[in-house]
Amino acid sequence: MTVSVNRRDFAKGLGSIVLAFTLEPALAQEQKRLPGSLNGNRMLDAWIRINADGSATVFTGKVELGQGAVTALAQIAAEELELPLTRVTIIQADTGRTPNEGFTSGSQSIENSGVALRLAAAEVVQIMRELAAPKLEAHAGELTARDGVLYAVNGKTITYGELAATLDLKREATGSVRPKPAGIHKIVGQSIKRFDIPGKVTGKAMYVQDIRLPGMVHGRVVRPPQYGATLVSLDDSKAKAIPGVLTVVRDGSFLGVIAAREEQAVKAREALAEGAKWAPGPDLPDPANLFAHLKSLPAKVEVIGVKQAPLLASAPKTIEANYTKPYMAHASIGPSAATAEFKDDKYTVWTHAQGVFPLRAELAKTLKATPASVRCIHVEGSGCYGHNGADDVALDAALLARAVPGRPVRVQWMRDDEFAWEPYGPAMAMHAKASLDGEGRVVDWNYELWSNSHSTRPQSTSGGNVLAAWYMAEPQQMGPPTSPPQPAGGGDRNSVPLYDFPNQRVVHNFVQPMPIRVSALRTLGAYANVFASESFMDELALAAGADPVAFRLAHLKDPRAKAVIEKVAAMAGWKGGEKGDLARGRGIGFAKYKNLACYCAVIADVEVDRASGRVRVIHAWSAADAGIVINPDGLSNQIEGGIIQSTSWTLHEEVKFDKHGILSRDWSEYPILTMSEVPSVEVALINRPDERALGAGEASQGPAAAAIANAFAHATGKRIRDLPFHPERVKAVLA
Repeated sequence: MTVSVNRRDFAKGLGSIVLAFTLEPALAQEQKRLPGSLNGNRMLDAWIRINADGSATVFTGKVELGQGAVTALAQIAAEELELPLTRVTIIQADTGRTPNEGFTSGSQSIENSGVALRLAAAEVVQIMRELAAPKLEAHAGELTARDGVLYAVNGKTITYGELAATLDLKREATGSVRPKPAGIHKIVGQSIKRFDIPGKVTGKAMYVQDIRLPGMVHGRVVRPPQYGATLVSLDDSKAKAIPGVLTVVRDGSFLGVIAAREEQAVKAREALAEGAKWAPGPDLPDPANLFAHLKSLPAKVEVIGVKQAPLLASAPKTIEANYTKPYMAHASIGPSAATAEFKDDKYTVWTHAQGVFPLRAELAKTLKATPASVRCIHVEGSGCYGHNGADDVALDAALLARAVPGRPVRVQWMRDDEFAWEPYGPAMAMHAKASLDGEGRVVDWNYELWSNSHSTRPQSTSGGNVLAAWYMAEPQQMGPPTSPPQPAGGGDRNSVPLYDFPNQRVVHNFVQPMPIRVSALRTLGAYANVFASESFMDELALAAGADPVAFRLAHLKDPRAKAVIEKVAAMAGWKGGEKGDLARGRGIGFAKYKNLACYCAVIADVEVDRASGRVRVIHAWSAADAGIVINPDGLSNQIEGGIIQSTSWTLHEEVKFDKHGILSRDWSEYPILTMSEVPSVEVALINRPDERALGAGEASQGPAAAAIANAFAHATGKRIRDLPFHPERVKAVLA
C-alpha cells in the first residue's frame, strides 16, 4: 500500500494544477440520488483509476486524522475491486486530484466515502466484465474476478492491466451494481494493520509540521493581545535588524514576519510583538457567571423531540438538575502549521485542514483570487479533534507567501497562538427535569440546553471564517452562526433521548452572540448532552430505587441498544445493587451517537482520593455496534481512544479566561490526561455484517463521561454536575 503523501508529491505540487478526473456535467433535472458521497461526485473516474500494471488508484475526499480512515477505505475498495490490498494506492483530499467530500468530520468517512467507493468499485468491475466478455468469448455474467484477473469458464483470462487502455470510466455512476455480499468478504472485516502507524511510531511519518521544500523560508505571526484588539502603531526596526529576516508583512491588524530560518522568525516575532501597540478589544464575560451570562444572550429557541401522551393526574415524584460544560480546547500536540507558495499568480497550500475544498473557497474569497488559482493539499497534522487552527494558519501562510513570490513559506503557530486563538468547543448549560410514576418509570422528560454554534468552519457561515480575515485592512466578518439540523444536530446533538418515554420535550436555545471563539470539537454537543442526560438517568434510577443498568433496559425498545448495554454489563461483571465504598465506584453510560450512528455503552471503575481530590479511572469496558465492521482493530481503537480522550476532558480540561482575554496559553494552564493516568480499556464489538456501516469515531466520548460521573456518585454518594472533575471541585463536593 502506498499512501499518497511523500516528499516527491510535495515537489510535484509546485508545478501546474492538473485535474486528474473528469469534471461532472451539469446536474440534470430529476437526477437519481446516489448513496453516500457518490451523489455529489458522480463520475466513476473521480473515484477509481485502473492502471496499466493492473493496480488501482483510489481517490477519496476524506483524510487521515489518526482515525485509521485511509486503511479502512482502502480495504473497502480492494475488496470490491478484487485486488490485493498491496495493489491499491489511495490518494487523500487534494483540490487538484480528488472528489469534493466536504469535511472529514462527524464519524462520516465510512458512511459516506466508504459507501461511494464500495459502489463505484463494484460498478468498475462490472464494466470490466462487459469489456472483457467479447475478448474472452464469454458472457459478462459468467466472468469471475480474482486478484486483478477476469476468468472465463472456458479457461480464458484477461488482466485488469490488459483492459486499462480501453477502459472508459469517464461516465456517471449508476449505483445500481450490487456490491459483494458480506459473507464472501476476504479483506473487509479483517484487522488489517493501519498504514499510518509504523511511520508514526518510528519517526518516519511526515506531518505537515515536517514539510521542508527547496528554497523554503519560515514565517511567524503576531496576534493581538485579545479578541478584537486593533494594531495602532508598529515599530518594526528591531525585527528587521535581526539577521535572516526577509520582510515584515502588515495588512491592517494582521502582522507577520518572514525569515530564512525558523529560529530567526521566532526571534523576529518577539521583537515585533514588543514594537506593536494595540487598542484593546471588548471585555470577555466574567467566568464566575459564565452560564448565567450565556443564558441571558439572544438565542434562537427550537423545540424538538416532542412526545405527548396523557399525563398522570399527579406524578408521585419529580426531580430536576442542572449540568454544565466549560469551553474546551482541541489541545493538539503539534501546533497548527501550513506551507504556502505563491507563484505565477497561483497559490499552493499544504494544510492539515479537515476540508480542503471549503478551505480553498475561503482562501480564494479572502485573497481575492479565483478558486481555480488555489490548490489545497491535505497533509496530516499532529493532532486534530475538530476545527483547530489548521484553516487559520493556512491563510497566514498564504498571506505571507504573497509577499515573497516563488518561495514556499512555512508557518507554524507557537504554543500560545494555538491555545489562545483556536476556536474552542463551546461552553454549554443543560437543565433536566423528569417525573416518575409509582412503579418507578419515567412518565415525563423535559430537557433544555443553551449553547453557541458548534461549527464556524470555512464556508459554514455566509461571512469570513478564517482568523486573519477579521484583522486585515479590508476585514471580513463572520456571518450569522449556523447549526446542523436534527436528527444529527449541533449543540443539540444527542439531546433527544433514545429511551421510550411517553412524554418528552427538548428545547434547544441556540445562543447567537459568541463572546469567545468557538467551533467544532469532537462530538459537537453530544459529549455534554450525553454526560447530562445519562447522569440524570442515574439520578432517576436512584430516585426509583432501581439498578442503573436495569433502569435503562426497562426504558428501551431498540434491541441493538439493549444488546450493547447487556454486553458491557456482562463484560464488567456488573452486579445490581452493588454499593460503592466511598473511595471506589462503578458507573455506566450509553448513547447511540447522533441517534443515527454507532451504539455504544461504557462502564467505568473510578477511584477517588478524598484528600487530594484527584479522581482516577482505573478500568473501562465498552460494547459497540457499528453495523458491518470494516476493520475490527481499527474500530476498537476508535472506541478506546474516545474513552481515553473523554477521560481527559472529564477530569481535567477547561479553558481559563478573564475579562481581558484567554489565560490558558500553555500546558500548565491547560492540563490533559498524562500517560500514567490512562485507564485500561476493554472493547467488544457486535458485528452485524448485514447492516450498513455506522460512524463510530465519536461514539464513546459521551458515554464515557457519563460512566465516570456515575461512578463518582456511586463511590462517594455525592454527584458532580459541572465539568471537569478537577481536584478543587471534587474536594468542595466532598467537604
